[in-house]
Amino acid sequence: MGNAFVHCELAADDVGAARKFYTKVFDWKIGPPMADAGDYSMIDVGSKTSGGGLTKKTMPGQPTAWLTYVEVASVKKTMAKAEKAGAKAVLAFQEIGEMGAIGVFMDPQGAALGVWERGKPVKKPAKKPAKKAAKNPAQKKSAKAKSKK
Repeated sequence: MGNAFVHCELAADDVGAARKFYTKVFDWKIGPPMADAGDYSMIDVGSKTSGGGLTKKTMPGQPTAWLTYVEVASVKKTMAKAEKAGAKAVLAFQEIGEMGAIGVFMDPQGAALGVWERGKPVKKPAKKPAKKAAKNPAQKKSAKAKSKK
């Protein structure tokens, strides 16, 4: 089976106006800008798909446009394949914290496409079972005395 489309984001000059428009038209829930990601806000579309994002343009000359991402096993390998097939890298590789990594290229016809590599799940330390509190010597003597009766 082929690689799936997994995320779509809009780069715009006026993020506030875009937020108002798409909230009215589609009833999307658009979160506040993420603290560690500049002006980037996540879009919750209310379904099993990942939704998308809304951000200010990141490069001079970047058009106001939606950019779709395809999930891949390796951004670096996929970007190398795309370039070998005639694409031009726009963003060769960028880590996105625990979420994974992305890359963006322009295909030979001039269409932009993003690729996304899923981050490794963060393993939480297993909970250790709670130890029973040791009885103090007075409690042990009292328990022994009760059992003898």
